[in-house]
Amino acid sequence: MKFKLLLFDLDGTLIDSRDDLADSVNLTLTEMKLENLPSETIYNFIGEGVFNLLDRSISTSVKQASTEEFTNRGVEIFSGIYDENCLVKTKLYDGVKETLEELKDFKKAVITNKPHDFSEKILDALGVLQYFQSISGGDSFPERKPSPVPLLKTAEKLGFSPAECLMIGDSRIDIEAGKNANIKTCGCVFGFRGRVELEKAKADFLIEDFTAIKELLV
Repeated sequence: MKFKLLLFDLDGTLIDSRDDLADSVNLTLTEMKLENLPSETIYNFIGEGVFNLLDRSISTSVKQASTEEFTNRGVEIFSGIYDENCLVKTKLYDGVKETLEELKDFKKAVITNKPHDFSEKILDALGVLQYFQSISGGDSFPERKPSPVPLLKTAEKLGFSPAECLMIGDSRIDIEAGKNANIKTCGCVFGFRGRVELEKAKADFLIEDFTAIKELLV
């Protein structure tokens, strides 16, 4: 199988950002005078965009559904806090930079539900932004993953057909986005969600660590 364009998720795939996200959520809850949550609880809310992250966190904290207005207030507070704290504990997974360098003959893009500006800032600070021809966030298109739109629009922009692409991510959302776009998928077992979710989502390939991507491609 000849893949030419590699589409990467960000959180749980290229970077381990769980603790900065959880800490920023709890700082937001504190600012809103709400009860903090265990980090492990917040981890489960990551992956479907900032609004959903805050909506689920606030609703869990107050033990009832948040209103859209209240959640939007949380998003606004969180955005300022996360901007200052997104690089405190966040790091690349082992082997990411070296593997991206070895795969320099492949075109690469990041497709994440994290806002674009945060994504680019983190990738730049961690020294890997230069490996990607395109970065799209949850605010880059009218729809976000699991919609196929970000994948298909990115592939089109870079001049590739779905058959030439591979979507690489750690969650059901990534695998569903790939399937919705008729793009093959690779699940990262080492990421936030783990093997069970990826197997249930029927990822075409599974890798135990980031460097194993090379075995699928070279």
